[in-house]
Amino acid sequence: MEILDIVNKNDEVIGAASRDEVYQKSLCHRIVHVLIFNDKNEMALQLRSGSVSFCPNHWSTAVGGHVQSKESYEDAALREYEEELGITSKIEKFSKDYYEAEGSPDKFIVAFKAIFDGSFYPDPKSVERVDFFDIEKIKEMIESGEKFHPELLFLLRKYYLQ
Repeated sequence: MEILDIVNKNDEVIGAASRDEVYQKSLCHRIVHVLIFNDKNEMALQLRSGSVSFCPNHWSTAVGGHVQSKESYEDAALREYEEELGITSKIEKFSKDYYEAEGSPDKFIVAFKAIFDGSFYPDPKSVERVDFFDIEKIKEMIESGEKFHPELLFLLRKYYLQ
């Protein structure tokens, strides 16, 4: 069972709960994303598997997931990177945002950036495929109605699509 830290609006730990309880009670928690770019400055996007519980068949950041209880943001990002893509690379903290969305618990999203040009070995249970796109192509995909994970849309709109 996955246990997550519950945090207040200052990102201070005030308790812990199972992932299910966090979503049932809409408790504030922590999330990480890793934005991976290649040497052409194209962003890797993950197409989530049709079998995942949240946002199946949606484009998402190359790596994303929950920060487990007592885990640092960086450790969570590296763990998720390994679990989802079968590799890791050097990561650098990029942003920290308080995220509020209708129908979802509030959360802190910490995003990391990585430059990586090697091969990915995605977990087929959660990842359909990983492809690189330039920002203009991503914008076109959004405008044409392709499905995007809401946290990816938030990060794109705040940092890349102005």
